[in-house]
Amino acid sequence: MMKFLMFMMFLTPLCFQMKIFWMVQMMLFLFMFLFMNISLNIYNFTNLSYMMSMDLLSFGLILLSIWICCLMIMASENLYKNNLYISYFLLNIMFLLIMLYLTFSMMNLFMFYLFFEGSLIPTLLLIIGWGYQPERIQAGMYLLFYTLFMSLPLLMGIFFLNNKINCLMMYMLKFYDFNYIYLYLSMILAFLVKMPMYFVHLWLPKAHVEAPISGSMILAGVMLKLGGYGMMRVMIILQKVNMKFNYIWIIISLVGGVYISMKCFCQFDIKSLIAYSSVAHMSLVIGGIMTMNYWGFLGSYILMIGHGLCSSGMFCLSNINYERLNSRSLFLNKGMMNFMPSMSLWWFLLSSSNMAAPPSMNLMGEMSLIISLMSWSKFSMMMLMLISFFSAGYSLYLYSYTQHGKLNLSVMSFYSGVSREYLMLFLHWLPLNLMILKMDYFMLCL
Repeated sequence: MMKFLMFMMFLTPLCFQMKIFWMVQMMLFLFMFLFMNISLNIYNFTNLSYMMSMDLLSFGLILLSIWICCLMIMASENLYKNNLYISYFLLNIMFLLIMLYLTFSMMNLFMFYLFFEGSLIPTLLLIIGWGYQPERIQAGMYLLFYTLFMSLPLLMGIFFLNNKINCLMMYMLKFYDFNYIYLYLSMILAFLVKMPMYFVHLWLPKAHVEAPISGSMILAGVMLKLGGYGMMRVMIILQKVNMKFNYIWIIISLVGGVYISMKCFCQFDIKSLIAYSSVAHMSLVIGGIMTMNYWGFLGSYILMIGHGLCSSGMFCLSNINYERLNSRSLFLNKGMMNFMPSMSLWWFLLSSSNMAAPPSMNLMGEMSLIISLMSWSKFSMMMLMLISFFSAGYSLYLYSYTQHGKLNLSVMSFYSGVSREYLMLFLHWLPLNLMILKMDYFMLCL
């Protein structure tokens, strides 16, 4: 694990070389290839070195982080053309990738907390430094204070654990089961805000709307998954108390998921609509983890990976339209099928994946989560039906509104798309729909 960390650290000086923007991206693709071929024991922690190690849960999320960071650079060609501090931009992405890599591979709970919070800094810099809307400072403050406010109790909970059992290694935690309600609240609230759960989700749409395309991609693709990963790790020691109180979080998530899905129909900003749909998907993930059964954990993991690729691709599509029209309003982004017929195919493919159509990973994840939540209580069936129905509804609404209708005559002169954009969308869509063939890995992992 240490060798990959060294690879990334020695890649950072390259960021300051002139005209080497695409070289950094190529090196990240090489890094992805090397990491993919690492030896992996699917039943246990492997590749132990210093405080780092990896099981299948970490492996999938680290791969997702590297992949999204590669595609972030590919999506940000506008910064390169306008020379908007590209060296610092690349440095920021590398710093963010190192933080995410360390978060997902740390065995020690305190070190996990440290890098979990550290990943917030480069995201904040992305939003404030390269965002293109006037309210980006406010969005950055929302992101910072929502996340940090709930993180202090997590730190106190970790110190309490250390004081109690003198050990913070994740592998050892499975031998303990604490029945303390305050410890339970302190340990999971930070992750629920990060997911985000309904009621504490207000920072997410704000941050997405103000962020540049790279910021939106990493926020939707990986940052939301930190909450799910953290919950999966700490739930091991809080099983007894979770069985008493999990109904609260599941009810909030499912009812909130329906509300948020309905709110998607009221949005007229494309980015805002995709951001709210992320909250609706994550509500299912929270429900699945809280049921504490095998199918729930399994479905949450699969949906996290699938949603990371799908949501990131949707943000890329909205940015492609924004670069042409300088607007993300649904009222102006109409009749795009007349101008960009090839891009319309990608809108269709990614919208269909977003509504969990086969053969996407989202379908497999949602099926597992529905089984899990219905086995927990048959009354959850009504909410699950509504979430699934509205999910298809707002995906179709977004697709039909942008691609069909009377076209806006002010967009008569622009190019329909370049190979870089099609390649970027293909690299989002391909793993999302091909990994269904290797579902046995995901099924065995937990």
